[in-house]
Amino acid sequence: MKKEQFWRKSYDAGLEDIDPKRWETSYVDVIRPAFQNFPEKAAFTFFGVEVSFAQVDKYSNKFADMLIKNGLKKGDVVGINLPNIPEYVIAWLGTLKAGCVVSGVSPLLSPEEMQYQLNDSKAKALVTLDAIFAGRLVKIESNLPDLKVVVAASVGGFLPAIKRILGQMLKKIPKGEVTPLKGKQVYLFKDVIKTDKFSEKNPNIKVTPDDIAYLQYTGGTTGAPKGAMLSHRNAVSDLIIVQTWLGWEPGKGLALSGFPFFHIAGLFFNANCIFLGWTQVLVPNPRDTEYICAQIEKYKPTTLVNVPSLFQILMGNPKFKSLDYSGVDRCICAAAPFPEESQKEFEEIVGKGKLLEVYGMTETSPLTTMNPSKGKKKLGSIGLPLLNTDIKLVDPETGKEVALGQPGEICVKGPQVMVGYFNKPEETKKTIDADGYLHTGDVAVQDENGYLSIVDRTKDMIIVGGFKVFSKKVEEILTAHPAIEMIATVGVPNPERPGSELVKAFVMVSKEYEGKDNKEIENEIIKFAKEKLAPYEVPKMVEIRKDLPLTTVGKLDKKLLRAEGKKK
Repeated sequence: MKKEQFWRKSYDAGLEDIDPKRWETSYVDVIRPAFQNFPEKAAFTFFGVEVSFAQVDKYSNKFADMLIKNGLKKGDVVGINLPNIPEYVIAWLGTLKAGCVVSGVSPLLSPEEMQYQLNDSKAKALVTLDAIFAGRLVKIESNLPDLKVVVAASVGGFLPAIKRILGQMLKKIPKGEVTPLKGKQVYLFKDVIKTDKFSEKNPNIKVTPDDIAYLQYTGGTTGAPKGAMLSHRNAVSDLIIVQTWLGWEPGKGLALSGFPFFHIAGLFFNANCIFLGWTQVLVPNPRDTEYICAQIEKYKPTTLVNVPSLFQILMGNPKFKSLDYSGVDRCICAAAPFPEESQKEFEEIVGKGKLLEVYGMTETSPLTTMNPSKGKKKLGSIGLPLLNTDIKLVDPETGKEVALGQPGEICVKGPQVMVGYFNKPEETKKTIDADGYLHTGDVAVQDENGYLSIVDRTKDMIIVGGFKVFSKKVEEILTAHPAIEMIATVGVPNPERPGSELVKAFVMVSKEYEGKDNKEIENEIIKFAKEKLAPYEVPKMVEIRKDLPLTTVGKLDKKLLRAEGKKK
């Protein structure tokens, strides 16, 4: 490591770097004790249906055998195009047991986006919903030359027949006809795992730390999505580092997360639960706050994990505020900034000191920084660099390290940093420098105790007359106005000054302000901004929206808002 890591003085007592030998293994090997020690325990619950660790082990072995018997070899890619249903966990684990590579494919992708990802990854197999099979896959399957195997699942596949039929009748469970596809083997998921066609014995494929476990696609915010190659070593190291940091113990937790498994955060949390022998409550639709509240009330999870905007949506449900959180140990938020005012409101509900803000990205498996588990947590901060992890902050334009307290791009070095982008060596060189530091594109400041605070994405910075405006700072300050429920600020072209931008705020108003004149609200917000911000930071335009667009994982979709702003 290049310099003294002064942030270590802020670590919880007793935390030291971990011997790297501990992640010289594969995920399929490191989780074997969980299946041996907790066979009868529920691995997950789904609308009241519980599936044990022994069943997950058996079903995933069958899935692995299916892949092998259809000619898939180590390193072949399997796309999983499902919401958080039991079939996702089984297909994910079966793919890894077969020595194949998991690639999460969002169910919200258009047919064209699906086609791009499946062809770019050279996916040999795809697990999808019957509804997506009928509605999207049949339109593109002739353009997928690498795809050899398709497995179709139903959202209600694990539900009792009466619930499944009723759900389909009420159109709460989507469905679609599964038909033969020329040149491709098509299965129903239930026939793979619940018949005698495939062996329930462990396939015993030798998987090494260097083998690729995941090919996870980035959001494509600055061009076409790229596939980040994460090895088993990458994945296992981050799991062990985070479990050590948090003091998580085998068998001693029950988790609920709204993060989708096709996203790296959901995948990571799911992998933790299986590794630790924890029961997890599956959430197929994270925007269904009534369902989430009912599951919290019934199962009393010890750990909640969500993107901040979904925690904010939950706070809007009166039922969420009335639940008993005495058994909740931690609420972890990640993947996007969580305004400090909202954090305070959230802790008023769940309990002081329970919210833990963390930071990571697809390319780092994903976590690299976290607030202390027991020590001082700083609201609005993403915490400290994790064990076995080094960081530096650099000027995005010069590449030189910035002075303490000055904003700079976060660069990360550690065992969790990806192998590289799939078939994109030049993109890999641009992202990982000669010293092994991955350039994240996120701008942060670090204080004298080592705590980091994100000020913006490099692409979200707004340039107003030569001044840098950090959108996160503007949003943090304006969130204190009682009219604002949620806000996103972007830069739009200044027609009077080519090359310069104007700050525009998109606002979702709070319930107390619903029904009031929008123009009055806009003027009130601008007046408030002028009192709190420098003149160049003040939004010149405020647009009231009933809803703000979210990405597939619940982040505010600034890419879409920027595109809209350029058209006007």
